[in-house]
Amino acid sequence: FLFHTRPFLFWDGDEPAHAVEVRTSAKGVSLLRDAKSGRELDLLRLEPPVIGSIYPAHKEDRVLVKRSDLPDHLVAALLAAEDREFFRHHGLNFRSIARALVANLRAGRTVQGGSTLTQQLVKNFFLTSERSLWRKANEALMALIVEARYDKDEILEAYANEVYLGQDGDRAIHGFGLASWFYFNRPLGELKLHETALLVALLKGASYYNPRVHPERARKRRNLVLELMAKQGFISPERAREAQRRPLGVVKQKRHGGGRHPAFIDLVRRQLRRDYREEDLTSEGLRIFTTLDPWAQVQLDRALDAGLRRLEKARKLKPGTLETAAVLVSPQEGEVRALSGGRRADFAGFNRALDAVRPVGSLIKPAIYLLALSQPQRYTLMTFLKDEPVRLKDARGNLWKPENYDHRSHGLVPLHEALAHSYNLATVHLGLDLGVEEVVRQLRRMGLRRPMRPLPSLLLGAVSLSPLEVAQLYQVFASGGFRTPLRAIREITDAEGRPLQRYPLEVEQVAEPGPVYLLNRNLVEVMRAGTGKGIRRYLPEKFEVAGKTGTTNELRDSWFAGFTGDWLGVVWVGRDDNKPAGLTGASGALQLWGRAMKALGPMPLGLLPPEEVVYVWVDPKTGHLSAEHCEGAVAMPFIRGSEPTVEAECHDTSGIGGFLDRLFR
Repeated sequence: FLFHTRPFLFWDGDEPAHAVEVRTSAKGVSLLRDAKSGRELDLLRLEPPVIGSIYPAHKEDRVLVKRSDLPDHLVAALLAAEDREFFRHHGLNFRSIARALVANLRAGRTVQGGSTLTQQLVKNFFLTSERSLWRKANEALMALIVEARYDKDEILEAYANEVYLGQDGDRAIHGFGLASWFYFNRPLGELKLHETALLVALLKGASYYNPRVHPERARKRRNLVLELMAKQGFISPERAREAQRRPLGVVKQKRHGGGRHPAFIDLVRRQLRRDYREEDLTSEGLRIFTTLDPWAQVQLDRALDAGLRRLEKARKLKPGTLETAAVLVSPQEGEVRALSGGRRADFAGFNRALDAVRPVGSLIKPAIYLLALSQPQRYTLMTFLKDEPVRLKDARGNLWKPENYDHRSHGLVPLHEALAHSYNLATVHLGLDLGVEEVVRQLRRMGLRRPMRPLPSLLLGAVSLSPLEVAQLYQVFASGGFRTPLRAIREITDAEGRPLQRYPLEVEQVAEPGPVYLLNRNLVEVMRAGTGKGIRRYLPEKFEVAGKTGTTNELRDSWFAGFTGDWLGVVWVGRDDNKPAGLTGASGALQLWGRAMKALGPMPLGLLPPEEVVYVWVDPKTGHLSAEHCEGAVAMPFIRGSEPTVEAECHDTSGIGGFLDRLFR
């Protein structure tokens, strides 16, 4: 099929309009071809959708347009209905004033105004709506000053951007540029005559002539504007009659308020505040290009909503009991692609993805294990840890006695098994051996800026983070040891399209590839045989994915953080009143994460070992060197030089192979 793209001014230049031939198959788009030249296209850049606006406290919103953006038939309608002498007067039209005065005297009340476009602009910009001779005198004087200082096109441009044309909740729609999108979901330059006539009709009273609420009133007023255009020679009577027969063509209103994705826009706003003053953001007409993937955002919102409803139904909870927050990131670029601040995607209130700071539980453990694996002379995946009771007293004499989730200890366990099954006692022993202060430094290197006290309880996640902060930590794992500050903004331009600020990719290596690979292999094991194995309800059995569950005391918080080849996602599930949610990380957050990933159709992880990693067959019971044909032997990755040297006793399962092995040993 054939479709046409709109021209668009990006931060790096103009993208022209294209006629493009598209072919699709069951797997997606199979061909893109320029219809004019016949050349196949590897890449096609489309006009980005507008997801929201950042506007002042008085809730005025607008899309700035230039004089050259105003269609001729819009200007003609404006002159015919509001100020036919605009290009001939100097701010005041005395004939219009006299005509209005006579009409008002005959009616005994104000039925007609004599204000020019310049006077209307002055009133909107500088004056109140007070009706008095003093205000009218000020208005007239200021109109003369404006006409003396600015040319007609500048005045027309300012007027076109200032006029009030409707209301979207608490957001006031100002200017023809935004009104075009609000009523017709198209840019101003694409509107037809009957549509621009409707916009001009709204100048008489945007609420009274609201085409969605009072369509018949709006139609009559629009037709009057078209009739005036014909009488004054702007269009022919035939064209006016044809336009009058057209329907209003207004699209169904979608309540956007501050934007279609308020939680994501909240993140954009906060990142902007680091570089811009609030008044610049609300008055300079800046265009902000973000990292949002609208399709991914929709999939995430749907998955969270459906998942929460299912969890509540299964546990016989009152609908609305559970809340959630989630972040989707492109890990290599550090770009936030979707963000949900709660189960209501359209709600612009409390943003849990940024502000719900909750204990993270076992989500902290991979950072501890990465610190250990970064010391291959001391720790490997086959190093045995003590999963035994721990009793510690703090400075006040209070006893800290952590337990495993199953209330059992498991003796000596391999390091990889301790993480896969999230053994608390083994993790505490490991963290104490490494040093809690070293663990804090590790978290700092990975991008955590929140204050942390180096207490043993930190080793089991006694630190409260937001979902976005958790995503920053796991971004290091997902990118192979490179920390990239998460960002929601790519570029900013001014109203003319000139680049103002770029947000380039920042990369810092905070961990070596070898240890990160070992950890990620361990996190894959979590998903295959450990606490994350429930993911198989959503992804194929052999699909490689890495992740970690997190559960806090009394099942108050359910967490999951995981990554595929192209997505990193963090999900929290809990209750706003901090009562127990009754969910572990596996039974709650993992289910929502799995739903989202199933909808996104991600790429498998596809881990490749770096040069410093070698695979060695080992005996899983002892950690000693083994061989492929030995009973129970498993291939495990090691940093070169840290592999075991002590050989395990081999119980051969391969017949002649075992005989030859014994013969040549």
